[in-house]
Amino acid sequence: MAVLQLPEWTALAPALILAGTALILFLIDSIDPHSTNRTLLAGTAVVGSLSSLAVAVWYTAAGVGATGIDNYGVIDLLGGQFVVDQLALYFMIIIAVVTALVAVASYDYLRDHTYQAEYYSLVMLAATGMSTMAASNSLVTIFIALELTSLPSYALVAILKDNRGSVEAGLKYFLIGAVSSAIFVYGVSLVYGATGSLQLTNIAAVLESGDGAVAEMDGLLGLGILMLIGGIAFKTASVPFHFWAPEAYEGAPAPIAAFLSSASKAAGFVLAFRVFTTAFPLEATTAVIGVDWTLAFVILAIVTMTVGNFAAATQENVKRMLAYSSIGHAGYVLIGLAGLSADGGELVMGAAMMHLLVYGFMNTGAFLFVGLAEYWGVGRTFEDYNGLSTQAPFACGAMAIFMFSLAGVPPFSGFWSKYLLYTELINAAADNTLLLVLAAALVINSALSLYYYSRLVKALWIEEPILDRDSLAQPTALYAAIVAAAVMTVVLLPAFGPIADAATEAAAAVVT
Repeated sequence: MAVLQLPEWTALAPALILAGTALILFLIDSIDPHSTNRTLLAGTAVVGSLSSLAVAVWYTAAGVGATGIDNYGVIDLLGGQFVVDQLALYFMIIIAVVTALVAVASYDYLRDHTYQAEYYSLVMLAATGMSTMAASNSLVTIFIALELTSLPSYALVAILKDNRGSVEAGLKYFLIGAVSSAIFVYGVSLVYGATGSLQLTNIAAVLESGDGAVAEMDGLLGLGILMLIGGIAFKTASVPFHFWAPEAYEGAPAPIAAFLSSASKAAGFVLAFRVFTTAFPLEATTAVIGVDWTLAFVILAIVTMTVGNFAAATQENVKRMLAYSSIGHAGYVLIGLAGLSADGGELVMGAAMMHLLVYGFMNTGAFLFVGLAEYWGVGRTFEDYNGLSTQAPFACGAMAIFMFSLAGVPPFSGFWSKYLLYTELINAAADNTLLLVLAAALVINSALSLYYYSRLVKALWIEEPILDRDSLAQPTALYAAIVAAAVMTVVLLPAFGPIADAATEAAAAVVT
């Protein structure tokens, strides 16, 4: 029996806290438009992010979204437009963690920036959209949450107004984002035209009913699904909608690159997981359109991981290397959808979700280290990082952890998340040759990634500096965020089993 019974609308508290934090930051800015009180602004953002994280963890521990005698069960809000279940809370936790790390790191990174209140407000608004997206259960609320995420993100990429690269990156991001949003919303209209519904569960009910009218519009529905995949591919930086990522990440402030490549990617994937497991049940959808939609994700996963890793291996710019590597990791997570056609597909999807959680720490930490290097005035190429460990061994040690974990080197948590993904994929691929090919692509691409990740570690720890550097500053907040990400990358190891179980249970709740 619950000690405290809250109203149902408070199930969205993790997202509402982020929205409230954004409004508080707007209020601070309206009272003192020229405020550069970094402690107040960054502190407000950090407290809001951590509060959202605490509530999401509390709800998960209390059994919100879980089924069982002592649990609260799945909570539907606004007539089923939103649903708070284990999947939503799992991704709300990832988004809140990354937002908190970015807010902490931005305290030092933005020390001389003019638009600090606007910056933190936009970060919190984008995080609100991402968190809301995790709980959206209708194509309408999904699109609104998608735009609430995207519009602040465009501004954040271009917020360094005196930096031509930042403004250019923001403009390119906006233009490609506008096209992808148009593709997505057109796909929504086609799905609505074919099924007569926008709520995900209702779409599934129409497809499973075997309505002849839907079967007559199989081409319309198939094209709509293809367009939805295109919109999701943009949000997750998957091929062929990946071109914005290297430009946006390179031009954006490093904390924003971390934010987009980790939290925004997680939001894109929770959208994909919910839409395709809830609205388009595999057997019913295949019967209507005559095509197994998981085939599209098999192809997308192989192409995305291969293009991302091969492009990353050719880069001389560290930030662009990380950008392309994030595309490669998007390919790994797409395996979660590609494996749904086989028995045990929910285990493959759970492993992909586990990799996203680990990725949130190690990738965010890697981009924040680049932000630390930019704070020091270090250049952007691998050579510019040569010998940096002699002056900053602690930060470079953390970066080595991130690099080896991203590459999947044991015993770091990135290895175990990839290993879990590989083993579950192999188990599901007993009589599916395509999934065996996908598993082989995962191994080959992971081996390739070790080349360029270790190249950066070699530059930091083995190569001699190409020039003499002055003593390096020790920005407390940036260091704190990097150390926290590194510690969590390691601490996840003993907690890997319970977290993997939570991810698998969240996946099974929507798959079954």
